[in-house]
Amino acid sequence: MVSRFASLLALPLAAACAPVTGGGDAPSLPTAADVDGALFVAGKFGNTLSKVDLKSGAVVASVASCTNPHELATSPDAAHVALACYGGQTLDIFRTVDLERVASIDLGENARPHGVVWHANGDLYATAEGRGSIFWVRDPLGAAQTFEYASGQQGTHMLAIAPDALHAWTTNLGSRTVSLIDLKTRRAPRSVEIGEEPEGIWLSPDGDTLWVSARGSNAAFALDPQTLAIRQRVETGAFPLRITLRPQGDYAVTSDLADGGLSVIDTASGEVVRSIPVSSPAEAEARTQVTILFSPDGERIYVAETTANTIAEVEFASGTVLRRLPGEGGGDGIAIVE
Repeated sequence: MVSRFASLLALPLAAACAPVTGGGDAPSLPTAADVDGALFVAGKFGNTLSKVDLKSGAVVASVASCTNPHELATSPDAAHVALACYGGQTLDIFRTVDLERVASIDLGENARPHGVVWHANGDLYATAEGRGSIFWVRDPLGAAQTFEYASGQQGTHMLAIAPDALHAWTTNLGSRTVSLIDLKTRRAPRSVEIGEEPEGIWLSPDGDTLWVSARGSNAAFALDPQTLAIRQRVETGAFPLRITLRPQGDYAVTSDLADGGLSVIDTASGEVVRSIPVSSPAEAEARTQVTILFSPDGERIYVAETTANTIAEVEFASGTVLRRLPGEGGGDGIAIVE
């Protein structure tokens, strides 16, 4: 099973998240929910950006975006969403109200931006996998000054940014490493091998622990953010492609692509306390579960099922799949505004 998924997401670099032909079941009919806000979905098969109203569960807007769009990030004021154009070299910014494109920030030849963070300070940070670097974009809606930092690694894929924006951390699929990048002094990055194929990355809200999921190891790792020393290894479900933390910081969750589940880790004990079956091992390949994202209150978790063109909405407390929202065009990157 895992080997089939490894070929689907073939490593390294350009092929790591290359588009494949979408398939799977048609989306389940969404039902109305007592939830306000919107979910934004990057369709990497259809080269689209769509907006799903969380109250009705319906797509209320959809626009052409760019070639092979991937990760998304919303601005601190929720007025804009940034999209990493993995098949090109730009970060594109859209208004959340109507999906009008208001900016396109060029990161240079062969950038292939993938991971993106819109920091509380108002600046954008993104990986440029094709250049083995990350970019800091100061004032993205204004002057959009860009500063590039080489990781010195291959396949710089996802990233996390410190609360004070002085450091960045990346997972580097091609090198099988995690890197610490000093955004102030530009000292040479520190890189350490962490498991097999580290991909998911998330910094705890207090900045004290860096969590990494290594999809080839079927494990998550709790790291010291400054030394990158492994504090704890936690066995997860199969092929944990992504990791995220609940906004409260009490649980880390991995998206286990090869078995269609979520592994829930108590961050205090470092133990898996339960598993949530979003689909099943039999359905996993047809759904290709990738990105996961908590609602701002930590009560729900959204799971992108890319080849099924659906986004599963899961009640975190019970582990119940409440409904499947449309994830048209091969929904991969997701972002939320409530």
